[in-house]
Amino acid sequence: MSKKAEVIIIGGGIAGISAGAQISRHCDVTIVEKESTMGFHATGRSAAVFAPAYGNQVVRNLTVASENFYRSPHNSFTEVPLLKPRDGIFVASHNQQNSLTNMLRDSSHLSELSANELVHRVPIIDGSKVHSGALDSTSGDLDVDAILQGFMRQFRSNGGKLVLGAEVQSITRQRGLWHFTTPTDEYTAPTLVNAAGAWADEVAIMAGVLPLSLTPLRRSALLVDAPPNMDISNWPLVIDVDENFYFKPEAGQLLISPADETPFVPCDAYPDEMDLAVAIDRVQKISQLSVSKINHSWAGLRTFSPDKTFVLGYEPDHEGFFWLAGQGGYGVQSAPALADIACHLICGSNSIVSKHDRDQHLEDLSPQRFR
Repeated sequence: MSKKAEVIIIGGGIAGISAGAQISRHCDVTIVEKESTMGFHATGRSAAVFAPAYGNQVVRNLTVASENFYRSPHNSFTEVPLLKPRDGIFVASHNQQNSLTNMLRDSSHLSELSANELVHRVPIIDGSKVHSGALDSTSGDLDVDAILQGFMRQFRSNGGKLVLGAEVQSITRQRGLWHFTTPTDEYTAPTLVNAAGAWADEVAIMAGVLPLSLTPLRRSALLVDAPPNMDISNWPLVIDVDENFYFKPEAGQLLISPADETPFVPCDAYPDEMDLAVAIDRVQKISQLSVSKINHSWAGLRTFSPDKTFVLGYEPDHEGFFWLAGQGGYGVQSAPALADIACHLICGSNSIVSKHDRDQHLEDLSPQRFR
């Protein structure tokens, strides 16, 4: 006997669980995840940063639309803060002045910082190696686990069904329903939401839908000891203006990433030693940081569409096939808004994204733009 639902979501990362939490308010939803835990891949390896100045204009707008949800969540969603304030600063070397000028022009909430002001905020920065920077006082640290758990509680309280350890083996469309098989069960639903992250194109092909040329890009990160005799707890997030690296305090240590984007196959990603060395080198080129050892390292896959904008909407000519993919490195910070728009398109309702903000981006998000 097939297990029936009105909507089946493939993928249990932040995209799938946030959309499931919203859609399950209106209809019967099942989430199918191949791993034994939710958020195992990109979500669980996120740098946990809220940065409204990060990404293109569509990404920035949907991040801003998600901000109030994170700053003032409902009591039923969480008992802990989801977004803790932490300034972000963008640093520009002497040959990156044009990049900084463009950033300040495009993001009016940023304010310019001199080299001396950068050093005052982060004492390891070498004032002779930076020209200037920009301050983002709207950024912060996201509690990714609390966010994931909050969406899961919301989903279950709405009656949603979560199936873990269930890799989809086949997908067919018959008599107005999508049929899914896993090693142990069969599921049917009129609507399939493809929130499979790095595997989204593979899911599409399995369903007989043309892929979108989504590209999983590996990003590495590492933890090193904080500089001796320095309290780094209130340091800001530091980002190279051209996104060649970033670093920030993390549980008493310093988290560093080379902001690498290495094309990779969908898999359980692992860091490359050269990328880790590049990360340290890039930070040392603008600072006086000394690194004697790497305490921990990891990697995750950030999956982008060809134009680096989210893909959200129904696939033309394939009834009931809905894309929720290509969230890149912005999935957690923009999840509430993306879930809200997905819920509107599938169920006809919305709550946190204004009609104006939603409608102005529907064409930007639609898979139709690649057809």
